[in-house]
Amino acid sequence: MKHLIMIIPFILLNACAGQKHMDTSPPGEYAPAIEVKQMPSEVQIVEVPKVLALPGQLKQLPDKKLIRKNIDPEQAIKRAHIKALWQPGEGRYFNAIQNYPYTEGALYQLYAAPNHVTDVSLEMGETLKSVSAGDTVRWVIGDTLSGSGAMAQVHILVKPIEAGLVTNLVIITDRRSYHLELKSLEETYMAALGWSYPHSEIRKLKQQNITARADQNGLISSDLNLDKLNFAYVITGDAPDWRPYRAFDDGKKVYIEFPRDIATGEAPPLFVLGPKDQVELVNYRMRGRYYVVDRLFKAAELRLGEDPQQKVRIFRKLAKKQKKERK
Repeated sequence: MKHLIMIIPFILLNACAGQKHMDTSPPGEYAPAIEVKQMPSEVQIVEVPKVLALPGQLKQLPDKKLIRKNIDPEQAIKRAHIKALWQPGEGRYFNAIQNYPYTEGALYQLYAAPNHVTDVSLEMGETLKSVSAGDTVRWVIGDTLSGSGAMAQVHILVKPIEAGLVTNLVIITDRRSYHLELKSLEETYMAALGWSYPHSEIRKLKQQNITARADQNGLISSDLNLDKLNFAYVITGDAPDWRPYRAFDDGKKVYIEFPRDIATGEAPPLFVLGPKDQVELVNYRMRGRYYVVDRLFKAAELRLGEDPQQKVRIFRKLAKKQKKERK
């Protein structure tokens, strides 16, 4: 009878140990998680802006025999003005705003009329240095500002006192200089005039890309709840260079932290098991040196290479309440 009493506890002890082993060792069949490529905030710059040819600059060169060697200076100036002149065009209008592409050295045409004000708007954030007009007696020139801070925009207000007037206007800012030719008509006038800036747009896109890369490398998630973080995860298996440091969740997503140089090498794919040991498909994405898995999982495995294949397993520890329910 004594022998029987000693054997029964031994059997019970083995059974409990076996049950504990089953809790932490999921089946060997894992389903591959689907890596979701993070939609980049970056934009692809497909072409660097080229200097725009002014009207008349792409004409075929005349016969050398017909070229005058000695051109009158007055005629040379008139020809240069004609070649550099940008006239209003229907295709360059945005609502009532005439939109010229900015080119250094171009001469932009502005048509105004008595009793009407033409609004000349500069680039947002541009600072006005000076405004000079050839005729300040018969032309009323003023400036004002819309917006504030980085969104501030300078507006030059132009109004002639009568029709049939011609003069020029030079606007100097902290970024560039504008040259305009002003003409006043009886009734026809331009309500507003502005510019597009190809080079500035490219600079903005490049800065946007730099900011986007910095955000992706430094930010795990924008809605991470620090009060609900759970670090009850165990990492076992092989010890490759890319082995994660830790895993944690916020109640909604799982975050797997890798070494800092993970982005320079080959990242291991993720395989997961569901809550009831069934294989499941899960989406995940890489943010900097973290894998962000879109849902919680009981167990997962990282695999990389062949013969031998490196494997690292990640298990979520069961809470005491869950362990009691399973027993």
